[in-house]
Amino acid sequence: MSPARGQGARNQCCSPALSSWSARGFQSLPAAQARSPLAVSAAGDRAAPSPKMMENAVFMSFTFYSTILILKMYVIAIITGQVRLRKKAFANPEDALRNGGLQYYREDPDVERCRRAHRNDMENIFPFLFLGAIYSLLDPSPAVARIHFFIFCVGRIVHTIAYLLRLKAPTRSVAYSVAQLPCFSMALQILLATTPYW
Repeated sequence: MSPARGQGARNQCCSPALSSWSARGFQSLPAAQARSPLAVSAAGDRAAPSPKMMENAVFMSFTFYSTILILKMYVIAIITGQVRLRKKAFANPEDALRNGGLQYYREDPDVERCRRAHRNDMENIFPFLFLGAIYSLLDPSPAVARIHFFIFCVGRIVHTIAYLLRLKAPTRSVAYSVAQLPCFSMALQILLATTPYW
């Protein structure tokens, strides 16, 4: 048999198998890309995000209460600015010059009270955001987790109201202490879950 005829026979033998494999491979490629969460189509459309996090009831509850707390911090910032304007007490000389003169470049007890309330929120809400996010990944009971988030949120709201309205002591201290309980509980559970990996 000549080399040319032998090469032709081999091509005829292998061509159906190669053709079948190629057809299956190219047909399955779009389906595989469609299943991939990172797939990007030629038109530039991004694949839908994974719904697993949105199915986590604990994380969704944490997101709800965290958003309320962040909005509360925005409200305090707005109140602080309004009190500054009303009391004409500005932290920057250029602001004082714009609103009457350098004599208003000064501190005011009411403004400082608002600032302390805002600073106290940052000192407590930011750690809660970390603890709550990690705690949500531990697969706790949704009801128990919701109680944790609810107590902290209500405690911080009462603390802010007591601070700004100068409610009689120990209202503010009690609200602060109650809000710390769920944080300590979440921190302890996180430590217990992660101790084997230290």
